[in-house]
Amino acid sequence: MNDRLDRAFFSRDALVIAPEILGKAIVRVMPDGTHLILPVTEVEVYRGMDDRANHASKGMTERNRVMFGQGGIIYMYLIYGMHWMLNIVAGEEGNPEALLIRGVGEVEGPGRVTKHLSIGRDFYGEDLENSRRIWLEERPAVENFTTGPRVGINYAGEPWISMPWRFRC
Repeated sequence: MNDRLDRAFFSRDALVIAPEILGKAIVRVMPDGTHLILPVTEVEVYRGMDDRANHASKGMTERNRVMFGQGGIIYMYLIYGMHWMLNIVAGEEGNPEALLIRGVGEVEGPGRVTKHLSIGRDFYGEDLENSRRIWLEERPAVENFTTGPRVGINYAGEPWISMPWRFRC
């Protein structure tokens, strides 16, 4: 586990982390003890309280409280009553930022990612620096990636809809 990404990696601006996290390995120790290791292929950034698409834009709630904490913590939430979303808190304590993991390996779509990794509500608040169930490891930087608008945030209005805060390799 010497290549595990530490708190310092995640305690930076989510927009700085996003292109750097592409290609890094997400390691999931499955319930049967096997290790699933896949590259991160797509993320979306949710950045600060001004970002109207960010769950923290209206302040701290019980649902989003970990977003106000230190970088490197997992923020999970349920959408449509059926899909868990895996987010990694970024930035400094008190400034809510997160990276939504939208793709790993050949798996695309955040709901499919959590299903493939067998991740649910019980990962809320998990510390990636110390977890025995999930972490990210260093891999060579991805040279070629694209950016585009985030998906499914029309409720946020402009300019948030058009921000090129989705990163794909």
